[in-house]
Amino acid sequence: MALELAFESVGDGPPLLILHGLFGSGGNWRSVARALSTSHRVISVDLRNHGGSPWVETMSYLQMADDVRALIEWEQLHLPAVMGHSMGGKTAMALALLYPELLSRLIVVDIAPVCYADRLSMTAEAMRAVDTVAAASRDEVQQRLGELLPDAAAAPFLQNLVARNDRFDWRVNLASISAEARTLSGFPAELRGLRFVKPIHVIAGQQSDYVTDRHGAEFQPMFPEAQVEVIEQAGHWVHADQRDRFLDAVTRALRTRPSSPLRGAAAAA
Repeated sequence: MALELAFESVGDGPPLLILHGLFGSGGNWRSVARALSTSHRVISVDLRNHGGSPWVETMSYLQMADDVRALIEWEQLHLPAVMGHSMGGKTAMALALLYPELLSRLIVVDIAPVCYADRLSMTAEAMRAVDTVAAASRDEVQQRLGELLPDAAAAPFLQNLVARNDRFDWRVNLASISAEARTLSGFPAELRGLRFVKPIHVIAGQQSDYVTDRHGAEFQPMFPEAQVEVIEQAGHWVHADQRDRFLDAVTRALRTRPSSPLRGAAAAA
């Protein structure tokens, strides 16, 4: 059963959904959403177990795609563009393969539809290990995370650290994320026989290793229209590392037309 997801909406015009990465929330994307709201209605979504959305035990990509499908239908969005980063990018790709008739195009940020080694469990367990109740400040939580994680780029997760009754707590369901880490590191095998033949623009960080083939081979044959753009001097959080270049890339992607009317209108093969 699809969950009713929390979201923020800004601007007016053609709809654009933004799906955040693991441990994040729609709030991570407010700056980007405001910039794009001059030409689009931008809807920044909290995926299940994140932000203001419901907490549940399971969070497969098929389930998360169905949650977003329900949001599109409840909000009566006509052929929205969908942009997703990392886990949100995999959710967006699952959505496109399952319900291609609902969207106009995809923008996938620094992720591919492949199985990765589990990089998630360590982060989830580190976040669970921090005593947020006893922490006196965000800086103290960030310092403790930095001691536990080899990657100092834990700062984006701190936007889901909230103050409640003079104490800090996470707005992410760390128990469920830990349990589903292997699932989230993969990509659903049952989707491999489907195709999404509308435009898909992949924005990869030059310093990231999540999209290893710059010609888009990792997206074939499911996404025959996939085009990869690499942003220099950017890592996995491309939108934070090189915001202006990222926004230029998104703006170009939103203007891309299908290679042909026939192929752009097809649903699946």
